[in-house]
Amino acid sequence: MSSEAVVRKSNVIQLQDESELREPLEVKGQTAGNAGKASPVVVIYFWADWAEQCKQVESVIDDLAKKYTKTQFFKVEAENFEDISEAYEISAVPTVILAQKAKIVGRIDGANIAEIVKKVAEACAAANGIKSEPASAVEPAEFQQDLNTRLKGLIERAPVMVFIKGTAAQPRCGFSKKIVGMLNEQNIKYGYFDILTDEQVRQGLKEYSDWPTYPQLYISGELVGGVDIVAEMIESGDLIGMVPAEAVAK
Repeated sequence: MSSEAVVRKSNVIQLQDESELREPLEVKGQTAGNAGKASPVVVIYFWADWAEQCKQVESVIDDLAKKYTKTQFFKVEAENFEDISEAYEISAVPTVILAQKAKIVGRIDGANIAEIVKKVAEACAAANGIKSEPASAVEPAEFQQDLNTRLKGLIERAPVMVFIKGTAAQPRCGFSKKIVGMLNEQNIKYGYFDILTDEQVRQGLKEYSDWPTYPQLYISGELVGGVDIVAEMIESGDLIGMVPAEAVAK
């Protein structure tokens, strides 16, 4: 291993102490060496291990850090750093903050991958010696994931998947609350995706499934339907018969 590899410090920091984040955001006095230079932008990614959407965003953050090597990226577990989360008004995860000194210069709530890539490019390209790209070319090839492939992956994430507004613990519309309640009453184990966190998924799934409303229930990768159909199938006894054995709580 070369000496350069030994001393090189990663520009991705999993926050362990508040002071690690405080230093790069401090307003430093101007010197002959930094006169005329803008303070660097710092990327702060707030996450939680229970939020499925964070896994995808974390992968994007890691890839962006490899491209913008002169920019510092901080990963902050929101619930472990309540003061920092409160200071940046973090009410949900994932959230990505772009900060310059003590000022927020960019914010992306939810797993909006295209917007994260775009905002980081706009804020960090110049400091990394990368030529500014037109908006249409902002997303590098590695982020231009085929939407249908992504939707298929989400649908097949669990034997029973439901796409709702909000979370299973806190649904954010009456229909989502109703379908979650029905699944719980049937002792069905299920995964869920909060469509309010990703507009690309919210709009794309309607076309992919040819189903214009939410919630949407999938079993073994196949669309079952919405609240009314699920209620009818529960009443007839058909729903439980479609659920794989491993998705029924004992």
